[in-house]
Amino acid sequence: MPARRYATLDVFTDTPLAGNPLAVVLDAEGLDDAAMQAIAREFNLSETVFVLPPAESRHRARLRIFTPAQELAFAGHPTVGTAVLLALGDRRAAIADAVAFGLEEQVGVVPCVVETGDGVGRARFRLPRLPESWGEEPDATRLAGALGLAPSEIGFSRHRPSCYSAGTPFHLVPVQNLDALGRARASAESLTEALGPGAKVFLYTGETGDPRHSFRARMFAPAAGIAEDPATGGAVAAFAGALMQYEPLGSGTHDLTIAQGFEMGRPSEIALQLTIEDGALRAAEIGGSAVLISEGELRL
Repeated sequence: MPARRYATLDVFTDTPLAGNPLAVVLDAEGLDDAAMQAIAREFNLSETVFVLPPAESRHRARLRIFTPAQELAFAGHPTVGTAVLLALGDRRAAIADAVAFGLEEQVGVVPCVVETGDGVGRARFRLPRLPESWGEEPDATRLAGALGLAPSEIGFSRHRPSCYSAGTPFHLVPVQNLDALGRARASAESLTEALGPGAKVFLYTGETGDPRHSFRARMFAPAAGIAEDPATGGAVAAFAGALMQYEPLGSGTHDLTIAQGFEMGRPSEIALQLTIEDGALRAAEIGGSAVLISEGELRL
């Protein structure tokens, strides 16, 4: 029975047992779609990554990303965590502590820069696809009912519900304050009734309770097998679209920190950098830390 190496990491944190857990299967050649999906269900984390040889040799690897229920074209915490894991392997092979490489994902090639230490690293990547609107503004009353909130608690300042995707589509829902964010609840049934099948909902508020944080957020995707996610880089990538729509950001580089997972006891920090020229988003980067938690072998 062949052995396939795997590792787990906590992502968007440099503290073990915080952030968003990730499983990475390093020897994924020969696994078909059904086997990958079954392994993702076995790990039962929000995402599991399968590392394959790249289609182009100048890239570091090709990644396939699965939730317990479906494959994703792109996701942020799998990209950050896998980039750190691969760079840690390079470091063991006496390659430089700071490396840059491309990772092939279904959304496209994702350029990454990684700095590593002893079992921990920090990665940032440029979005291969800038966020685009993919639907009309969801109805606030229906959203409130699906989330167990009052309609008056949906929205703050200029922010209204919106739909954006940078590879994975999300419904982006601003809520009034931290209290509303903490009380929100969602089920596959309630989200399907309000938004349609497969909805992924990213809630956020400008009230953070910490001056280091720009926004505080939660993400629910029960139809994808994720009741709640501790940190969602793909949603933050989509969120850049809402920021361009609702925030008065001028030309230049803007650095923001999105806090997520605090309501779950898995505090996470996601760095978002926006480059704006003449009122248009020209580039965006997602960044964060990851710490290696375990290494082992799958016997299958």
